[in-house]
Amino acid sequence: MADAKGIRQHGLFARLRWAVVGAALFIAACSTGPRVIPEAEKPPVAERPAERPVVIQPGLPQDIERHRIALLVPLTGANAGVGKSLQNATQLAILDTGTDAIRITTYDTTMPGGAAAAAQQAVAEGNKLILGPLLAEDARVVAPIARKAHVPVLSFSNDVSAAGGGTFLLGYSPTQSIERVVAYARTNGISQFAGLIPTGVYGERASTSFLRTVEGAGGKVLALETFDGRPGSLAGAITKLGRVPYQAILIAGSSGSAVAALPAVRKTASGKTARVLGTELWNTDSGIGAKAVLNGAWFASVPDTFYRQYATKYRARFGAAPYRLSTLGYDSVLLTVRIAREWKPGEDFPAQRLSDRGFGGVDGAFRFGRDGVADRALEVQEIRGGTVVTVSPAPANVE
Repeated sequence: MADAKGIRQHGLFARLRWAVVGAALFIAACSTGPRVIPEAEKPPVAERPAERPVVIQPGLPQDIERHRIALLVPLTGANAGVGKSLQNATQLAILDTGTDAIRITTYDTTMPGGAAAAAQQAVAEGNKLILGPLLAEDARVVAPIARKAHVPVLSFSNDVSAAGGGTFLLGYSPTQSIERVVAYARTNGISQFAGLIPTGVYGERASTSFLRTVEGAGGKVLALETFDGRPGSLAGAITKLGRVPYQAILIAGSSGSAVAALPAVRKTASGKTARVLGTELWNTDSGIGAKAVLNGAWFASVPDTFYRQYATKYRARFGAAPYRLSTLGYDSVLLTVRIAREWKPGEDFPAQRLSDRGFGGVDGAFRFGRDGVADRALEVQEIRGGTVVTVSPAPANVE
C-alpha cells in the first residue's frame, strides 16, 4: 500500500493552538529579632491532573475536512507501469485543479491478498470512494467488498460484465468503438463487411457487437473468422476471408495484430482495396501513425484534442511519457472534484450523482448509463501519411 504521503497535496490546513502557562509567584518572609511572627500561609499545592491515556487509532490519521478517496492500481508485476502512470495522473489532476477537498491514498492490488486485501484495507481506513482497479477480474473481486460498505467503485476496466451494483466502468468500450467506426463506414457507402477477430473474451464481445451493429446499420457481414496465437492460425483465417467479396474488414485487436495481418490481406482479391477498420485498442499505440501498412485505416476512439497537452504536462513533471490509459485516472479525479461540491466530508459518496449528469475531461465527454458503463463521445481517426488525422470529430456532448 502506497499512502498519499507520496502524493503531496498543497493547501494543508492543520492548525496548531498554543496554550500559555503562567508562572507561580512565591512570597518570602524574613525575621530581625526574637519576636515570633506567624508563619506565612503556604500556597496550596496544585495537584497534577491525571494523565489521559494516549489512544492510537489503527490505519491512517482521520481527516475530517477532506474526502477520503482510495486508488486501487497494480504497483508491482506486469501492469506496474500502467498502475504507476495512473497514480501519477491522479496527482497531476490534484495539482491542476488546486483542490483541497479530497485526499487520495494508493493501494497496491498486487500486494499479498491481491485486490481483495487492497479493497478491505481501503474500506477499513475510511475511504468513501474507490478509483480503480484496472483489471476486470480485480473489479469483480472488489465489488462485493465495496458494496457492503456502501462505497462506489469507478473501475478503469472496459469489461461490461464487471459493471453494476455500485461499480461503474470508465474504460473505453470496444462495443462503442465498433458502433462508431461502422456507422462512419456506412456514411461513406460501405455496406459489405468482413471481420478478423481474435479468440477470447474480447473477441467474443467484439464479434457480437460487430454483427449487431452492421445489421442495425443496414449492412451485411459476409464473413467473420477468428484467429489465435498458434502458427498458421492468422494466415488460415485470412485465406478463408479471401473467398468472399467485401468492402471493409474489421481487425478487432491490437494494432500489432493488424500490422501482422495486412500484408496477407492485401494479397487476396477482396483485401487489395478493402478499407481497414480498427478498434479503440489502436489508440493505445502512440506510434501507430508511423506504421505505413496501416495507411488509410479508420478506427474510433476517444478524442486526442486535449491528450497532447496532458502528455506534455505529464512528461514535464514526471520525466516520462504517460500510458494512454492514464487519462482515466486524471478524469476520475476531475469527476470526483466536481461532485465534491455537493458532498459533505465523512458522508457516503452520492452515487446517484454519477448517472444524473454528463462529465468531461481529457478524453472528452461521457456519461454513465443505467448499466454503469461510461458512454463516450468518440471520434473517427484515419492513419494517413505517417500521422493520425481526425476525419469525424467527436460530438461535444453525449445524449
